[in-house]
Amino acid sequence: MQVQPDIIIENISKCYGETIALDDISFNVANGELFGLIGPDGAGKSSLFRILTTLLIAEEGIAKVVGFDSVQDYDQIRKCVGYMPGRFSLYQDLTVEENLKFFATIFGTTVQENYALIEDIYVMLEPFKNRRAGQLSGGMKQKLALCCALIHKPKVLFLDEPTTGVDPVSRKEFWEMLKRLKTKGITILVSTPYMDEARLCDRVGLIQSGKILSIDTPENIENAFKRELFSIQSTNMYALIKDLRTYEAMHSVFAFGKALHYTERTDSADIAKLKRHLLGKGHEQLEISQIKPSIEDCFMELMQ
Repeated sequence: MQVQPDIIIENISKCYGETIALDDISFNVANGELFGLIGPDGAGKSSLFRILTTLLIAEEGIAKVVGFDSVQDYDQIRKCVGYMPGRFSLYQDLTVEENLKFFATIFGTTVQENYALIEDIYVMLEPFKNRRAGQLSGGMKQKLALCCALIHKPKVLFLDEPTTGVDPVSRKEFWEMLKRLKTKGITILVSTPYMDEARLCDRVGLIQSGKILSIDTPENIENAFKRELFSIQSTNMYALIKDLRTYEAMHSVFAFGKALHYTERTDSADIAKLKRHLLGKGHEQLEISQIKPSIEDCFMELMQ
């Protein structure tokens, strides 16, 4: 007997006036899967999360969570999901402990009943349990919000850009917490604008302007990059990107940290010719090396 996916999204479209937020989106998230929705601000991630958590109604399409329809069975969905929105939305004038007890009471449970699910997260919060939520650091607010989303033992967890605006250490800690939650059988759908977090998911969906560009494992998405990719640097990076963008064989060139990532239109790039061209333009300390594509390179290529 085939097990139904915990999240089913079929041909979902959503508009705000003339602005298209989601354009015929379809994908599934399997039971116990950690699925990442990866894309920049304005790509449509939050709109999709609000539809799945019954806060918005789509113009077209069907969304189901744990077998329940997001419109017809909204009350059932709300009982069995945890939702952590992009903006901190807990009661800032209540303490850590008061927030946790409040959300447990709403769902007809107690902190003690499901404490095992949040224990490894709450131990980091416990020294601040009497501190008001509004006075917590960004990383601690994030941990409190996750505890409140988990306190009723949800089957599915929706996390909308949970690591935005927090420090790198807190980001790392948060993803380690998600891995532990996954081992407890919770299905997790997480959105993020950070491409490096894509590799921490079982599968990812790359989304831009309301459209899904690709869905696969991080490894398969990277392996699908067919062009040779090069990292290029010189002493004058501004002139370098201008000269590369006007080069006849150029397919794409984008800034990545201290270097430029460059591809050519042909399957096999003529780097010797490119180097002669750039040296002729006066570039000094020119460095060109072939590199493996990252998820971000794949995203930029798909946008082409």
